[in-house]
Formats: sequence, C-alpha cells, structure tokens
Amino acid sequence: MAISGPVPVPAVWHAAFDVQRIRADFPILRQSVRGRPLVYLDNAATTQKPQAVIDALKRTYAEENANIHRGVHFLSEIATAAFEDARRAVQRFLGAADQREIVFVRGTTEAINLVAQTFGRQHVGAGDEIVISEMEHHSNIVPWQMLCESQGSRLRIIPVTDAGDLDLEAYARLFGPRTKLVSVVHVSNALGTVNPVRDIIEIAHRAGVPVLIDGAQAVAHMPVDVQALGCDFYAFSGHKVFGPTGIGALYGRLPLLEAMPPYQGGGDMIQSVTFEKTTYNEVPHKFEAGTPNISGAVGLGAAIDYLRRIDLVSMSHFEHGLLKYATGALAGIDGLRIIGTAREKSSVISFVMDSAHPHDIGTILDREGVAIRTGHHCAQPLMHRYGVAATARASFALYNTRDEVDTLVAAIHKVHEVFA
Repeated sequence: MAISGPVPVPAVWHAAFDVQRIRADFPILRQSVRGRPLVYLDNAATTQKPQAVIDALKRTYAEENANIHRGVHFLSEIATAAFEDARRAVQRFLGAADQREIVFVRGTTEAINLVAQTFGRQHVGAGDEIVISEMEHHSNIVPWQMLCESQGSRLRIIPVTDAGDLDLEAYARLFGPRTKLVSVVHVSNALGTVNPVRDIIEIAHRAGVPVLIDGAQAVAHMPVDVQALGCDFYAFSGHKVFGPTGIGALYGRLPLLEAMPPYQGGGDMIQSVTFEKTTYNEVPHKFEAGTPNISGAVGLGAAIDYLRRIDLVSMSHFEHGLLKYATGALAGIDGLRIIGTAREKSSVISFVMDSAHPHDIGTILDREGVAIRTGHHCAQPLMHRYGVAATARASFALYNTRDEVDTLVAAIHKVHEVFA
C-alpha cells in the first residue's frame, strides 16, 4: 500500500461541455424517485457527490483510517499525508499564497463564527460598526449580531434593489471612522445574484476596512482566486462543491491569522501545556482543536481534484445557458413571478405562484420526481424585503440538463391543474 497523494488528474475536458459524461460520474442521478427519474434541482442546499469522492471516503475508512499529526505508525503517516494533501488542494483551488492560510472547519457557518469570535473580538468594540448586506444567509447575520450584542457594536446594512442587486452607492456611504469589517456573500443562495465582490473589497480597502466573503454558493460555479479578489477572508463549505458534509475551509491572509487568538481549546492546537500556561500551535493548527474531520477533508480534496479535470470556463458557460433557458421557460408561466432578476446571476431561480404556496409547489413537484427547495432559505430579512414569507427555489449544478428544466416546467403546470 502506498501513501496517498493527490488523485492523478487526466487531461482537462476541453471543447464543448459534455453534461452526459459528467452525469455518468454521479451514481445518485441514475435512481428513480416516486416512480420517476430523479430531477435534482436543490443544489444550493447541497450538491451530489461523484464516484471519485465516494471512493475516496470508502478508501479512507477501509484502508487508511488513523488519527493524524501525532502518530508515528504507518497508517497515521498515510492519514496525515492525505489530510495535508487536501489542504494543499484547497490552497490551489482558492489561489491562496500559502497552505497555512487554509483552516479546515465544519463549513461556511463555522468559518464565519471563527472570524467573528477571534478577529471580531480583537477589533470590534463599543460603538463600532460591521457592514453586511440585506441578502445575507443567516450564517452571515447571526454571528455578527452575537458579536455586536457582546461588544456594544452595531450592524450597518447594504440595501438590495428591486431587481436583486446590491446598491453600491449606498454601500459606499456606510463607511465611517467606526467601520471595522465588511462581510458579504459572493453569490446569493436565495436570489442567485453574483455580487461584484472585487468592487466591494476595493471600496472597503480604500477605507482601511477588511472584508470577509461568504463563498458557499460561488465555488461550485466559477473559478475563485482570493489573491486576485484581494479579500482578507473567504469561506466555503465542502458539500456545496460536490464534497462531503461537515467539512469546509476558511481562507485568511497569513498575517491576520497569525495575529488572531485560538477559537477553541484542546488537542493539536497546542505546542505545550502546563497548569500555569499553554503555548499555542502555529497556524492553521491553532484553529483546528481536536480530532478533525479527516475523511471529510480527504473527500473535499477528491472533489476539488475532480473539478480540476473540468474546464471551468466551459462549465460556467454551460450553466449560464441553462439558467437563461430555465429563466425564460419559467417566466412564460402565467401567475409565476421570479424573485431576483439581477444583472448577473448564477445557478438559482426563486419564484412564487399566485395559485399555490411554495410548500405546495414543492410537494407536487416531488410527486413528479423533481427536487426543489421551498421556504425562506435561511434568508428571512431578504424575504421580508420582497414581501414574501417563502419562495420555491430551483438551483442548478454542472450535471443538470435542459430536459430536466422541461420536466420542471411540466411539473409546475401540474401545480396549476391542482390549484386551478
């Protein structure tokens, strides 16, 4: 048995994007649901996993299972190598300058909480301000509310236009001497809006304010280069990018991470412990207390290696065409209103119907084998902004097809028939 390394990467799949070849890599897509072929359009909630990721998880437990970093035996060395190979895969994936800038976490939510409870407590005090947007997921609202409550600081909110774009002129006016941090989403999980994060970062940096980007909905749909963006922190979840649940990563600029205190105490985040004093480990290990999700990290590395085989530019063009096709098809349905018509969108269509509640829409679509999401999508302030309690949301990934969009449209017509 050889020590695991990065998965060998064959030649990139160039030319036209071959969606059927992609679909063959995802075994779950071959099943039927309620007697009908599965049409999985809930990718903003979680993505399906290619066989390469499933195989990596199986191999980890069947052949390489051991704890990492502290063991001197063979299996521990294998597991440690696989875990740190995954960190390097994430570093390359995000374009980070140093693998020490990659901290493994449970997902985007934990990454944001980590920054709030470390960097935030260091730099945000009474009377200070944190800027977020009106379209944020609860995971990018509640941690900052908790910080503000403990520190006596307050949130400033970037408004969203009727179309679903951020009002950048209003954003620029939010900055003042008490502004300490900006935290915004790259792609809205509820609207699909692709925010101009490079402009957002540039405006903040001109004011000397650091920026965290919630990239949970972006990394599966477009190349991300944190150095080109210039962000100070970037967070994403593995299960949104065809990897396992319970694993994600926080990118942080190395000087910031080095200056931040640990988030949790325990094993592996220390260099030495006495009853009088503890000396903490170096980054990123000082933020990774306890036994980590080893198999999850290996699975995430396998997901990233899988994506490296794909021409992401062709993939993005394919997904954009699919979104445009679906938007046109849904817009032509009587009584259906799309929520979120931003200039630049990715992967998500949220909609409401005059005749049916979103939960009823989701239930009827499920009978037709179509999986969508209904509810407030952990974005209740945004729902309030548009005057709705919930929407139905179809969200796409690299393995979805126009035929599946046609199935979605036909299923929505069934909703009309039921509630006519």
